[in-house]
Order: sequence, then structure tokens, then C-alpha cells
Amino acid sequence: MSAPIAERVAGAPISWGVCEVPGWGYQLAPDLVLRQMREVGLTATEFGPDGFLPDAPADKAATLASHGLRAVGQFVPVVLHDPDHDPLPAVRAAITGLLAADARTVVVAAATGADGYDDRPVLDAAGWSALLANLDRISAAAHEAGLVATLHPHVGTMIETGEETERVLDGSGIGLCLDTGHLIIGGGDPVALAARRTDRIAHMHLKDVRLDLADRVRAGRMTYTEAVAAGMYVPLGTGDVDVAAIVGLLEADGYAGWYVLEQDTVLAAAPGAQGGAGPAEDVRASVAHLLSLAHAAGRGQGS
Repeated sequence: MSAPIAERVAGAPISWGVCEVPGWGYQLAPDLVLRQMREVGLTATEFGPDGFLPDAPADKAATLASHGLRAVGQFVPVVLHDPDHDPLPAVRAAITGLLAADARTVVVAAATGADGYDDRPVLDAAGWSALLANLDRISAAAHEAGLVATLHPHVGTMIETGEETERVLDGSGIGLCLDTGHLIIGGGDPVALAARRTDRIAHMHLKDVRLDLADRVRAGRMTYTEAVAAGMYVPLGTGDVDVAAIVGLLEADGYAGWYVLEQDTVLAAAPGAQGGAGPAEDVRASVAHLLSLAHAAGRGQGS
């Protein structure tokens, strides 16, 4: 029996505009982000990009604990398709940090090898073979350490679309991190995938998006970064992703993992300097919406 949804809601620094991409936008201080996570009702978070938390594994855990937060996982973009590149050292370094913080999920993305998420090459047969083999190697290494490895389909990486996601699931044994926003921006159907592949979903990045901007990204009329800056990601329940259907499908199938609330944001300046309520209020709204879905389904307080 899984814990109630209210105990499985986590955050991510990207909702406060903290990102590994150079030049992404104004980067808020870690203490402010972690404090605001607790203020909006979160008790857990993913680590965020390298440099957001201290490098030493024990210091990562201590920093989160000092803010009343626990760690649930880490997003690790690594090159998987190059036969001459070994992604395992980077993944093992992440595993060390996750173990120190008692986190259990490695969230791997198939990086292109270039900065940013605005362009990507096309994989050939050799690239696909290397990528799938590396995913199984990563999954085995995580399992050996007592963790779960997942593949995160992500706009601007080698695995972006619904078809590419299905090819990964058919060709490797790694778990899936279903990111509802990235999948729909990449032309996939997160509701259909949740219905077909509930047995492979080991981690959730729960997003809502504006399809009008997502369509412009897919058509090449706007870059991914431009669309994020224009507000492509919106609080849960205010966009075009059927969040209720996805959560309902997962909970009915016994999903016991985390719902990581991610609303990718680009900040032009500190929230007080640019006016408005700032990212924390958007996250607060997403938390409230998810808990309202849980309450309506009888999953908010346990089952």
C-alpha cells in the first residue's frame, strides 16, 4: 500500500529558474529557493544542477536537512549515444551523492553533448545501439547500489518524442521518468503513455503546459528556451495537460513513487525586481491542485 499523495509531492530548483544551461536566466540563491520550498508546503526535492548544492555528498544532505527537506533524486544529463564516451563515471558520482542523502532515484537524460536544449542531432543505428546499451549499464549500476535509474525524455535531447520513448522502453530495461510537459512538447501523449506503460513508470515529473507555445516549438517557430521564457509552463490545472487523468491512471495501478512538481522557468531578474508574485506562488498553486486531485480521489490522506 503506497503512502498518500500528500506525502509524495516533491519540488525541483528549475521551478525557481535554477538550471544547468549557461545563460538560462537569473539564478536565485540556494538558501532562498530551499526556504521557499518549505514555505509552499514541500518536504522533499531533487538536487538541482551541479553547483546549486555543495559538491560533497554529505554536505548536500546536510544543506537539505537544515531546511527541513529530504532528497528524492537527481537529474543527470549525460551523453549516451557516443560509443567512445563512457557515461558511468558521471552517473556513479551522482549515485554517491544520492546515497549520502538517502535518495533513491537517478534521473538520466540523453544529452546531445552541446549546451542547451534548442537543437539536437539525429541518431544513427550505431548511436541507438550505444544509447540503449548504456541505459542498461546505468540501470544495473544503480540497482547494484540500491537505487532506481530512470530515463527522462526531454526536449532537445536524443530522446524527446513519444516514438523515441517507446523505442527506449522496448529496447532497454531502464525505468521511465514520465515528464508530462516534455513529452507533450515533443509530440507525445502522456495520458496514453501512462495508460500503456504504468509498469515502467518509476518516477514522475509533473508539469502543465500551454499547447499554443508547445506547438510553436515543435514547428520550429520558437526555440525551447524562448518558449519557457514566454511562459510555456504553467501551474498544474491551468494548462493543456490532463493532469487529473495521468494521476488517476498511476494511482489506480498502484504507483508509489514521487510526484516532482516542475515548472521550468526563466527569470529575467530577482522576483522582487521584476514584479509579480514570483515562482513560489506558481509552485504553491501546483501543490494545491495536486492535493485537490488526491482529495477528490480519496488518496490525499491514505488508502
